[in-house]
Amino acid sequence: MQDFEIILPKKDFGITEKEFDMWADKAMDARRTLLRGDGKGNDFLGWLDLPAATGTIESMKTAAQCIKSSSQLLVVVGIGGSYLGARAVIEAMQSELQCLDNTRETPLVIYAGHTLSEDYYVQLLKILDIYDYSVAVISKSGTTTEPAIAFRLIKSHLEKKYGKSEARERIFAITDAKKGALHDIAEMEGYCSYVIPDDVGGRFSVLTPVGLLPIAAAGLDIEQLMAGAAAMRDVCLSDGSVGENPALLYAAMRNMLYASGKKIEMLVNFLPSLRYISEWWKQLFGESEGKENKGILPHSLSFTTDLHSMGQYVQQGERHIFETLISVGKSRSHVEIPADDRDLDKLNYLISKSLTQVNHCAELGTVIAHKNGGVPIIEIRIPEISEYTIGQLIYFFEFACGVSGYMLGVNPFDQPGVEAYKKNMFALLGKPGFEDLRENLISK
Repeated sequence: MQDFEIILPKKDFGITEKEFDMWADKAMDARRTLLRGDGKGNDFLGWLDLPAATGTIESMKTAAQCIKSSSQLLVVVGIGGSYLGARAVIEAMQSELQCLDNTRETPLVIYAGHTLSEDYYVQLLKILDIYDYSVAVISKSGTTTEPAIAFRLIKSHLEKKYGKSEARERIFAITDAKKGALHDIAEMEGYCSYVIPDDVGGRFSVLTPVGLLPIAAAGLDIEQLMAGAAAMRDVCLSDGSVGENPALLYAAMRNMLYASGKKIEMLVNFLPSLRYISEWWKQLFGESEGKENKGILPHSLSFTTDLHSMGQYVQQGERHIFETLISVGKSRSHVEIPADDRDLDKLNYLISKSLTQVNHCAELGTVIAHKNGGVPIIEIRIPEISEYTIGQLIYFFEFACGVSGYMLGVNPFDQPGVEAYKKNMFALLGKPGFEDLRENLISK
């Protein structure tokens, strides 16, 4: 695809075309399973066609405008896939310093429901005392503990601050179409509500109202986001060879590296704005592949910052890792290194160079060093960070994840293991129906 390129570490590590072709064939077989819709978890394949179904864009823009007209803050209440996708896109496009920008014309998006920290909610409620705000509460069931507690706290605060009538106008529910606690609450209270499609799982839901409403409210171009995803979908669904499909190349290479003993994949970037892209990616692959005692452990590093903490391990630690680097061609800003007559820091050799030039040299130097240290590196190159390229990245990773899960032989679309801690927590908290488990846990 034009301006989206993937570079595989074949020559650097003596991988022959014949060896890779075997894994490429497996990726193509997994793709066929995915597109036929007869593999494990095939009732959760609605995400495949989301970029082509753009009917929700106008309603999201309308809701976003309503939020912008009345609120300085938008509180997104959700956990996991109910907030990570939106946060990934918003923070990719907007600096983490935006909270200090008094000229900002769109609501600052902040988050709740992703933690049980009492200190966090005390501070959050103090902030909500000061600013006008709206709430987007996101949950298919409405009973997931963390967001359900957060919404109860914030709903109470909102109604005390504005009264029930105005509070009702400031709450936007994104939930199941027909059932669940949040669906019932939204219907009884008369909240503006939007549907999470039945055939789209949480970690694949960023291109539904789950992600689109907060992203639009933050002032970002969701039409371009969807256009980028649609362009990548066209490539992934076309009948070309593996070499023409970056998602298949990625899935094939990461599974080949896994089979050779590389058990940990580090998603690496050189821009702090991509931090939550990494967090979203970790859930996407960790929850999709970590089953049946299988799966690559997804980890992430933000360079150059983490070169000063984890660089030593990456360079010379155990060789069970590989890196996937998101490399960005150009910056949206330009800052040059100024001259200094005394030059005590010995930086005058950088005069008139931009920070992006310095960062790119740091990136290239790191890639060379890590390859020389025995770390395979898959490079994903995008021209810039924009809504369009982020849309491409989202669909690229989602499609590669579905293919990779089928290559691994697991169901990429369920998450049975996450229920274990919940049952123990419910029992320890005394939830009705968990008495026997509580006694068993206490006896241990």
